[in-house]
Amino acid sequence: MTPQLLTILVLLAMFVIATVLPINIGALAFVAAFMVGLLVLGMDADAVLGGFPADLFLTLVGVTYLFAIAKNNGTIDLLVRGATRMVGGRVAAIPWIMFGISAVLTGVGALGPAAVAIVAPIALSFAARYRINPLLMGMMVVHGAQGGGFSPVSVYGVTVNGIVADSGLSVSPITLFLGSLVFNLGIALILFVSLGGNRLFGLRAHEAEAVIEQIATLVGIVALGVLALGVGLDVGFVALTVSVVLALIAPQSQKDVLSQISWSTVLLITGMLTFVGVMESAGTIEYVGDGAASLGAPLLVALLLCYIGAVVSAFASSTAILGATIPLAIPFLLMGDISATGVIVALAISSTIVDVSPFSTNGALVLANATGVDPSRFYRQMLIYSGIVVLVGPLVAWGVLVVPGLL
Repeated sequence: MTPQLLTILVLLAMFVIATVLPINIGALAFVAAFMVGLLVLGMDADAVLGGFPADLFLTLVGVTYLFAIAKNNGTIDLLVRGATRMVGGRVAAIPWIMFGISAVLTGVGALGPAAVAIVAPIALSFAARYRINPLLMGMMVVHGAQGGGFSPVSVYGVTVNGIVADSGLSVSPITLFLGSLVFNLGIALILFVSLGGNRLFGLRAHEAEAVIEQIATLVGIVALGVLALGVGLDVGFVALTVSVVLALIAPQSQKDVLSQISWSTVLLITGMLTFVGVMESAGTIEYVGDGAASLGAPLLVALLLCYIGAVVSAFASSTAILGATIPLAIPFLLMGDISATGVIVALAISSTIVDVSPFSTNGALVLANATGVDPSRFYRQMLIYSGIVVLVGPLVAWGVLVVPGLL
């Protein structure tokens, strides 16, 4: 058995065990990473830990720490109620406001995780207060971030447009941007209808007055946005810095704060991504991608690449996957037998809409900041939803954007 196939089987086994038994899949993933890495691939412990997502760990801890303080001192309540001012207190409009804010942030150049890190805690706190389905609210934030994520000045947009330009293909940056935006808007509409958004019409929310401690926290959250989105500083480091400053200003806000950090989520995400690092070292990603590209039939290759991008991106960096799958598609796109624009846009959508997965940075932030829910149950809901997106999303993108190019 090849190392690539072994890592795939181990991954499937972990999901089965974690489904049947009440064991954190992150703990299973850490054990699997070390066993496969050391015993099969000959990696040492440092090499295995090289896949540990230190930046994501810091982001999850820093952001949830900051917003735990904000929850304790009432700032979240203030933000939740203040958000209704834009829509006259109409609760049904709030999910769309959150979608729009996330889209604007990524559309002007913010990284998706940075935008979600700021918007998701506020959105999910609003969901808890007004009994909005947390899956609806969280996914609206993530799909909003992905909807704006392919603007010509965004990280995704610059990455894809650069690869396409270097290859000699002609794909309009505006088409790429609008394709992703419309696709994510469509998903958001389906979510809103299917997860109870219609029941929110007629509900009204009220506002609250700010106090000094809450004003300091608001300044800190704004500073987080400016420094992370505007200046480009690390979200986790900035969030921890703001949290420590707030702790010094108001020590009483620290009561039970650390216990509110979702440590089980942190273990789950970091463990899985460490194992994904071992899979990458084993060459599993390239193994699957090369196998699809060798089939020769352009239409089938396009579909398989969409699915490969979706499945892998659900666990790994979407930017990295875009950088891997699009080059694999270029050789047969240059032959001219299939629409380059359709394939590129379909690949871009397939590789990013799956960021709703609880194993991706965006999904992990939603999972970690959900309040008033059973974490295990919410995790399963997110897993089911992301599974649906992985299975259906690439097929729809391929059917709408690629197949018509051959008709």
